[in-house]
Amino acid sequence: MVSGRVVRFDGARGYGFIAPDHGGEDVFLHVNDLLIPESYVHTGTAVEFEIEDGERGLKASSVQLAEGATGKPLTPPRTVPHAVSDDDALCDVLSGAEFTRAVTDLLLESAPTLTGTQILQVRRSLLQFAKNHGWTEG
Repeated sequence: MVSGRVVRFDGARGYGFIAPDHGGEDVFLHVNDLLIPESYVHTGTAVEFEIEDGERGLKASSVQLAEGATGKPLTPPRTVPHAVSDDDALCDVLSGAEFTRAVTDLLLESAPTLTGTQILQVRRSLLQFAKNHGWTEG
């Protein structure tokens, strides 16, 4: 068994990727290969799994919670309906700089009375939050 963490998982599409703890390329994860409830699988979940050669590269099988990990179902996020093309099956991961620029623009538009110091504090906190959830690179 190999251990790793879920990098991202799209429950609507039924697939995602796991980053092995030993390094190397991310491993494809399909919902049919889970030995745990799908609701436990989200970014950061520690898992153990077998690696197989799939049609398109490495594929995880027999995926279960890592020893000592607690399975907690992820509360489904509130969603806003929008059109999603097949190319957008998983969200884009932004660089830290791209994320910071986008947050700054949103803060300036939505709360123009914030001071520069307040904007820097909010940006720093949001960037760390995004990194912890795998929404940004680095």
